[in-house]
Amino acid sequence: MKMNLKKIKLPQFKISDKLKLKISQIHFPGQGKHILLKYIIKELVLYFTMSFLFFFLVFFFNQILLMAEEVLKKRVPIIQVLKLISFSLPFIIAQSAPFATLVGFLMCIGRLMSDNEILIIRASGLSFRIILIPVLILGLLISIVSFIVNDYLLPLGTISYNNLYREIIMSNPSVELESNSIKRTKDLTFIIGNVTDKIVSDLLFFDTDSEGNQRIIFSGETKIISPEDKSILMQLKMKNPFLILMDNKNKTSIDYIQSEDALMNVFSSSVFSKSTAGVNPREMTSYDLKQKIDNMKKQPQKFSPSQLNIFKQEFHKKFSLPFGSLFFSFLAMPLAIIFGKINGQTIGLIIGILLSVIYWAMMILGQTFGIRNGLNGFWTMWLPNILVGVAALLFYLRLRKK
Repeated sequence: MKMNLKKIKLPQFKISDKLKLKISQIHFPGQGKHILLKYIIKELVLYFTMSFLFFFLVFFFNQILLMAEEVLKKRVPIIQVLKLISFSLPFIIAQSAPFATLVGFLMCIGRLMSDNEILIIRASGLSFRIILIPVLILGLLISIVSFIVNDYLLPLGTISYNNLYREIIMSNPSVELESNSIKRTKDLTFIIGNVTDKIVSDLLFFDTDSEGNQRIIFSGETKIISPEDKSILMQLKMKNPFLILMDNKNKTSIDYIQSEDALMNVFSSSVFSKSTAGVNPREMTSYDLKQKIDNMKKQPQKFSPSQLNIFKQEFHKKFSLPFGSLFFSFLAMPLAIIFGKINGQTIGLIIGILLSVIYWAMMILGQTFGIRNGLNGFWTMWLPNILVGVAALLFYLRLRKK
């Protein structure tokens, strides 16, 4: 009786030489895990670095494009432009770190998954914690470094940026008063004619005070003067100005004044983005913000709820944005393992960029609604992280059931 025996081919797994070395050493319990942890951390750091450079360049060139619109096309000296860019670096770093963590970790773990390295690790009797532990440790370290940049270097950079920008405006008024343009601030609107050196051919000015009274000023020719008082950004010396005053309580009458000359002061607070309290919360550390918030709470008659909420929002942003790296690292691990069986590196890149865009949009919408509608600053800043954390926990529980 003859039996036909067929050769059965066992599936072959693609395993990197580096992992073969690590797995071969796992029979030494303590040393094997230590070597494997070092290998995973090394891979995570490598992919994080590449992703960080990618997002850094994205935000960096975005900043240059913004400056090209506001500064470069107005012939500001290149040295001052480079200084402005350098003062923007802390902001760029703080923005890049969380997204680099998500994309970098997704690509790294996805690559380990598609190369069957995680399968071999699991077959060796090790749980997913051997991967989760270095992921969370690195995510926490990135968050701490990002928080230091966001809390200390960012205020310094913002202060230096605003001070240098004021100097540029004082020395070159066309940076702020561009020919044939409209300049809007919170309560002011300038309609600007031709600007030649420090002479504006036509200037129309609209103003509304706290009681709703409106003021309109028109001047045929205006000379821009650099003031000695640092609180004044520039002085406008108007020739033959015409002033119209409209009382909000008495709309049936209009007052008007005409004179040969008039001097108008344009304060820094009317041009630069400042809170009504006169302090920009981005120029403050978390400790300074906490002190400011406590003082504002003690003076409810002086500060409105919307003003207080702006400072609360900036305070919570000091923590929520940097520690987004920790939440993203937790999310990246189960996502990459679940969806990274085939082309894990590419899938990780696509999912990471998609989630980064969604997270960024949620942060922007949260800030906008917080300022305009007075939504609680804690929820507007922490809600994206909370959603990421819940999703990460659900995916991790699903992973452990497999």
